[in-house]
Amino acid sequence: MPHHVERFLQRLHAGEPTLMLSVRTSRTSDIVHIAASSGHHGLMIDLEHSTMSTDTAAQLCTAADGLGLTALVRIPEREYGMIGPLLDGGAHGVVAPRIETVEEARQIARACRFPPRGQRSQTNMVPQLGMRPLPAAQMNPAADRATVVQILLETPAGVENADAIAALDGVDMLALGANDFTAELGIPGEYGDPRVREAVKTLTDACRRHGKLMVLGGIGDQKVLDDLVPLGVSSLRMTGTDTALLFEAAEAHVRQALAGLTAAAHP
Repeated sequence: MPHHVERFLQRLHAGEPTLMLSVRTSRTSDIVHIAASSGHHGLMIDLEHSTMSTDTAAQLCTAADGLGLTALVRIPEREYGMIGPLLDGGAHGVVAPRIETVEEARQIARACRFPPRGQRSQTNMVPQLGMRPLPAAQMNPAADRATVVQILLETPAGVENADAIAALDGVDMLALGANDFTAELGIPGEYGDPRVREAVKTLTDACRRHGKLMVLGGIGDQKVLDDLVPLGVSSLRMTGTDTALLFEAAEAHVRQALAGLTAAAHP
């Protein structure tokens, strides 16, 4: 049977709706169970915007693996040395932010793949394969197939190099980080700007040429998404971040409580 990460990628290539929850605040496996029970297919554990340790991130990844979820970790910018321990500890792949050049993307891909495709340090036991000791001839290709590499482009320079980056062996997905991209253009949050559409088309065209997946992040406006998705954006969607979801729920409960108290005071 293929590892569930392979099935995760198969879902996306088939255009099946695939949902991920971003984890920034949570530190226990409760969030993993909530993600699974609420119908998510995966997690994106965000180490770029949190103080979470690599050990905690790895524990969340192994919990996800046990529930059949795919867990990607967004590493801090340029933290190539963090990749090996995260993958060895249970992560199913990495999201590498603010990549601008082909060489930066190549370093990420090679850090995630065993030789001869890359330079990941050899090990013979990983949680993703049941912590079963395996010879390198069996371990390496199985682990490579169960590892996802997403390159996050967030600047005009990165978008300009999208085609060459998409052509790299070992890269599974390109993503456009719309928040940072619009900020770089001096128009933060203006996702309807024609330059955003042009960037999306550049990435989708590159991914189509090289058989890769294109992910669009940072845009919550459904009207804008409806205009951009037909360009070739994949079916992977982030449903939200645990921090934001907690705030929204807390705010809603405060409004409900105040409405109840007001009604009680003025029957």
